[in-house]
Amino acid sequence: MPEWTPPPLHQLETEVMEDVWGREPATVREVLEALNRGPRQRAYTTVMTIMARLHRKGLLKRRREGKTDVYWPALSRPAYLDARARAEVEALVEEFGDVALAHFATQVGHLDPERLEKLRRLADRG
Repeated sequence: MPEWTPPPLHQLETEVMEDVWGREPATVREVLEALNRGPRQRAYTTVMTIMARLHRKGLLKRRREGKTDVYWPALSRPAYLDARARAEVEALVEEFGDVALAHFATQVGHLDPERLEKLRRLADRG
């Protein structure tokens, strides 16, 4: 678990991180080409700015190879999701207290047995 809570990701940041998690390490050009296979075309400078911002936020690590920056995730995707989920749940419980916990309990009560067992295994790990 990270010592700091990673920030939530905006839409384009999420798209970039998903690509980097899938290929690590990655260059701006590689991420740009992957993103531009979709319906929306993005500029090189846009992706470069997002990746530099993710580096400043501590979500990507970077090293220079010649004139190219190579990036890789500071956290694995599961570690990021775990840290964000923990932060979101803590914020909900802090803001809403027992009401939030009651809603969580209600949701757990509606889970199918297979998903409930998966949840138990996750809770045992944490």
